[in-house]
Amino acid sequence: MADFYDLLGVGKNADQDTLKSAYRKMARQFHPDINKEPGAEDRFKEIGRAYEVLSDPQKRAQYDQFGEAGLGGGGMPDMGDMGGFGDLFETFFSGFGGVGPTSGRSQRRGPQQGDDLRYDLTVEFNQAVFGQEKEIKIPHLEACDSCQGSGSRPGSGPSNCNTCGGAGQVRRATRTPFGSFTQVAECPTCNGSGQIISDPCSSCSGKGVKQIRKKLRINIPAGVDTGTRLRVTGEGNAGLRGGPSGDLYVFIKVKSHPKLKRDGLTIFSEIKISYLQAILGDTIEVETVDGPIKLNIPLGTQPNSVLTLENKGIPKLGNPVARGNQSITVNVQLPSRFSEEEKILLEQLASHHSARGPQHHHHKSGLFARLFGNN
Repeated sequence: MADFYDLLGVGKNADQDTLKSAYRKMARQFHPDINKEPGAEDRFKEIGRAYEVLSDPQKRAQYDQFGEAGLGGGGMPDMGDMGGFGDLFETFFSGFGGVGPTSGRSQRRGPQQGDDLRYDLTVEFNQAVFGQEKEIKIPHLEACDSCQGSGSRPGSGPSNCNTCGGAGQVRRATRTPFGSFTQVAECPTCNGSGQIISDPCSSCSGKGVKQIRKKLRINIPAGVDTGTRLRVTGEGNAGLRGGPSGDLYVFIKVKSHPKLKRDGLTIFSEIKISYLQAILGDTIEVETVDGPIKLNIPLGTQPNSVLTLENKGIPKLGNPVARGNQSITVNVQLPSRFSEEEKILLEQLASHHSARGPQHHHHKSGLFARLFGNN
């Protein structure tokens, strides 16, 4: 048989955590239910034997000094005494839908933390920009105030489960292709707690918790967006047997704005101006999240130009002082009809530009062509 350390792929000074990690990795790799290659089953048995020896300090010392001959015989370990093969069950029975030898004890015995809760909250566009404190109501489990979460009637207490004797686990023999194994499972009577409530609390029916609808004030920070998740510590369901409460996770959804759109920290909007405002310039009022403000339209503004309002965008989440910008796309509206007087004035303007040189023949193309194209 190969060297036990080589089988697990570890050095002779490997500690117990390293041994366990290596064993689980190798056992998964060569488990017959996964690995169908010839020799995988034999390798799986050798790995189990190696870990059974090296995980026991006394056997490991004997093996290090005398080799396998110092162990008093080889082969598979005694299945009645789980030994190192307890980890094998923990790896495979829990990994493939079964019950590991420690699952009931580690998960059920003693205090248990309460479940986390989710709450979906819809906020207005401006509330997401600047933040706001908001009141919500959530249904959740709280410890029963009558029995203080014990589940027993005041003055009484839980008693040991008759099925498992207070262990929280039951054992049953299971035959497999590798022999008979003793499988440890959660006690079905007490659900692994090891105790039963013989005289339940009348207020909570022995559960130790009651569902109530609670009001909470949630601080919505400036700059949140759809998909932002806020965590409120300790506002989930109450724990069992004195365990801590879970957390509340608030998922944000932001309503759309009729005129403003958001992309990251930038707000986008559009304005419509006349062709005369575009040519001559103007000062107009535009909408922002901070309210209406004055915007300067420069002389000769081109259609689809983008004007920027600095620091009028979305605050950075966690740093509301830093804000993005607002980008405003300028749409120039051209009239569909002109009076004769307007047409004469525009023709004079076009002729004036034509007289300045061939490069100024704007009545042939561009804005003037668009102005007179419908007349």
